[in-house]
Amino acid sequence: MHTDLITVQPKTTLVEARDILAENDVDHLLVVNTKGQLVGVISDRDLKQNWASPATALSTHELNYLLEKVEVGMIMVKTVITASPDTTIERAAYIMQTNNISCLPVKDGENLVGIITSTDVMGTLLEAIGMSESSVRLTLYVQDNVGELAKITDVFQEADINIQSLISWPVKNHPGIIQLVMRIDGEDGAQSVIALEKAGFKVATKYVKDIEPYLPQRP
Repeated sequence: MHTDLITVQPKTTLVEARDILAENDVDHLLVVNTKGQLVGVISDRDLKQNWASPATALSTHELNYLLEKVEVGMIMVKTVITASPDTTIERAAYIMQTNNISCLPVKDGENLVGIITSTDVMGTLLEAIGMSESSVRLTLYVQDNVGELAKITDVFQEADINIQSLISWPVKNHPGIIQLVMRIDGEDGAQSVIALEKAGFKVATKYVKDIEPYLPQRP
């Protein structure tokens, strides 16, 4: 999370909020009261939605004069969904996705201590799955049985190849089948495919519309 918080008060005008967002190159401002307690959130999108239309007949001077009368407290989101410092990154992603929000203020008890954004979450998840320019993606479809993963890791150990990351999830419309997605160093990609296929696994190295040829034969 970011702990160098940029905050404003409800009486901050839209013009001031716009300038603060631009100066700090951020998309969200935390709104706090005089005691430093979180009372709302305002985003760059909120500002744009409430900004006067450029098609108006008013001059720039007149527009700024009117907008200087509009305060953040009038348009901020007051029902704020927050997280705690011990919230996991995947839980934060789930909260933001299910609530269609792009940031989570972080509170430790009643104290505002940080903020995490969807960009932060995406970056962390990409790092967690080993995404890089040099890595390659291998996909296997296996039975959801005890020991299946051990068979695969044994193949890589025998070939002296390191698995950078591995994630799994059930395959839709194929009960009992798990999709395993691994990332391997690019230099080991070809050798990995050879080793896995030699062990009887069918490896997908790119997107395939029809996964039937890659599914394991049922016993």
